[in-house]
Amino acid sequence: MERIRSAFHSMMMSERYSRFTLQPSENGERHAEVNLSDYAAEDGAEAPGSPSFRPEPQVHSRRTVAFVILGTLILFVAGYLIGYISHQKPKVASDCGQSVTVETGGTNTGKPLPTQAVPPPDVSLSWKDVTQLLTDKLSSKAFEKTLKEFDLLSRAAGSEEDLNLANRIFTTFKTLEMKPWTDIHYVQLPMPDSNNPNTVYFGSDVKPAGYLAYSKPDKVEGRLVYGNYGRQEDLDFVQGRVDLKGSVLLLRAGKITFAQQVDNAARMGASAVLIYLDTEDYNLVTDTELYGHVHLGSGDPYTPGFPSFNHTQFATTESAGLPKIPAQTITANTAAALLRIIGGPEVDASTDFKGELKSVTYKLGGSRNITVEVNNVLVNKEIHNVFGVIKGFTDPDRYVVLGAQRDAWGRGYTRATVGTSVLMELANAFHEMVKKDEFRPRRSIIFASWTAGEFGSVGATEWLEGYMSSIDRSVFTYINLDGVVMGCESFVASASPLLHSLIESTMKQVSMPRSASSMYEAMGGNKWQTRVLRTMSMEDPAYPFLAFAGIPSISFHFIPGNTESYPYYGTSLDNMDHLNYQTNHRTSEVTATAARFAGLMTLRLVHDHLLSLDVSGYIGPITKAVFQIYKQVNQLTQSGQLKDARGSYVRAADGISKAIANTDLTDKEACRILNDRIMRVEYSLLSPYVSVVETPFRHLLLGHGSHTLASIAEAKDMDKLRTQLALATCNLQGSANAMAGNVWDIDDEI
Repeated sequence: MERIRSAFHSMMMSERYSRFTLQPSENGERHAEVNLSDYAAEDGAEAPGSPSFRPEPQVHSRRTVAFVILGTLILFVAGYLIGYISHQKPKVASDCGQSVTVETGGTNTGKPLPTQAVPPPDVSLSWKDVTQLLTDKLSSKAFEKTLKEFDLLSRAAGSEEDLNLANRIFTTFKTLEMKPWTDIHYVQLPMPDSNNPNTVYFGSDVKPAGYLAYSKPDKVEGRLVYGNYGRQEDLDFVQGRVDLKGSVLLLRAGKITFAQQVDNAARMGASAVLIYLDTEDYNLVTDTELYGHVHLGSGDPYTPGFPSFNHTQFATTESAGLPKIPAQTITANTAAALLRIIGGPEVDASTDFKGELKSVTYKLGGSRNITVEVNNVLVNKEIHNVFGVIKGFTDPDRYVVLGAQRDAWGRGYTRATVGTSVLMELANAFHEMVKKDEFRPRRSIIFASWTAGEFGSVGATEWLEGYMSSIDRSVFTYINLDGVVMGCESFVASASPLLHSLIESTMKQVSMPRSASSMYEAMGGNKWQTRVLRTMSMEDPAYPFLAFAGIPSISFHFIPGNTESYPYYGTSLDNMDHLNYQTNHRTSEVTATAARFAGLMTLRLVHDHLLSLDVSGYIGPITKAVFQIYKQVNQLTQSGQLKDARGSYVRAADGISKAIANTDLTDKEACRILNDRIMRVEYSLLSPYVSVVETPFRHLLLGHGSHTLASIAEAKDMDKLRTQLALATCNLQGSANAMAGNVWDIDDEI
């Protein structure tokens, strides 16, 4: 008020104002001259100086000034009254619910106001609250019902039963208000030809019911040779005693995948492969038929690196991972008959070549010919992936994906029924938490039902290929639910190092089935990593997400204490009775525990402001791999540069840790910026220097191919090694740069 009064006083006392005119001086400098006279009174003479600095002269009468003062006072009083009224808080009822009774001083009926269509409040339940809510909803009783509902006699990929199940899941997602959608692909799946069955000739003809998808169709003859598990060391041992070129290799299943067995055999010059289940590894009836695939990759191998949408006709192309020789499964009975006539030198007792087939002396062979005929045919199939989503309330464009395959060779109880049941119960639990319990996840949760998983994660990989250009910026974690229950006594997991800390914290919160101790305590406490963590294999359904798409991923399994494999996979014996036997008839209870583990991991990823991905998790694996290379090729100057790149990664990871420590984690925008940096890590470890068609698993540490650090450490060709080492160095340095944040921060950060 004092300032206003002073201004009015000045206006009344004088109508003159200052003018600033720039005048040149004698020495060429310019100075400001202040003129207090009113030039407008001097015969219209123009005032000196630049017009751009000179306001128009003002002429005031006393009446005009009086009106100005009066108007200003009226506006001031009116503004004061409006401000006073608007800042009066209405009296509200003490009820904290949605209904609010407002006393306004007028007629008041006392009825609650209707709920307004406004964005939901930023309700953030405590971590203890949300974990308890989820745990209560995932009961063993609920799984008893769900497991029965999804136990089907047949669920082959692309079949009518598979499509009906997809529609059923879609309808359930719709009922849960999850805005479901489908992802349709047209793929070629190999099937046995009923009119021309696969056959093994060795005096008597055997026509096995089982088969290996993607085997090369052919008819070949060669000397029968026993090659144990078909590992490279096994074949090297045999090669020193029996020539493998042109041979038909008899291999027992286990240790490595079917695809790796056939690939190893082809590189050693074998002409065909036969695979069986030895009773030493699989305590099964000896006439059990075996199914699987031999594509050294994932997805539809006839559209490698790109999706099979809308019957699109691409140029003829094939995955580099397709086998070059025929392969076929046989029963243990047929394998025993072959081993009795195989001949050749007997295997050394000091090796692990001896199995437990009855009345069999294990020999290496090489003296008896055998013929293998494979006549599998490609069949066009329409497959449907089904999705539902619970959208996040803060960052809906960032999502964790939970996925399970629903197809199987037969009943597929462990492979498909359990995983699908966990998927659906988690979807229902999270829906209820949002709908009834006011849970507000910050990020979105996608529930995915895949098909054609038995053929090498075809459905999931085709989806990744279809949306590769954007998926790495949105999906920050994939949690695989296939095969989560194989037993009940122990626990194993395969995951990106970014998730190791999250696995540990989740294990501390979940109890082992029928045990008071936590999973963390049961698995060795601070030594849990040695007992739990395993390297993710190419056969793992989560592997394409990790090594192909660069998404932090995890697969986990409750297993029997004496083995890490489930003996009934790929057979018609994968049913409820056999899984009940493996879990001591506690399948529903163990399944509920597995669901809690997956659910609590998901909760942590969507509940916290900051993503629960530990970028320092890669420091150990990178350091180990780099120093293995340095030890092998320290004569090359590039090896020193690789160590420098490793140092850059360490500094970039430390930079993120310091940024987290110095950031207000309640600041949504600041957390989103940090999360962007964290999300870049896994994807930046995919090599940009290899073709996704020829080398789909491009991950520098966890991929498959000559570009990986493990492959470089074993390289012998120095010329190729120099190139691979340089590219790996750039790849690792690029990962460090991606973590550093903005491009102008890179030099300071790393």
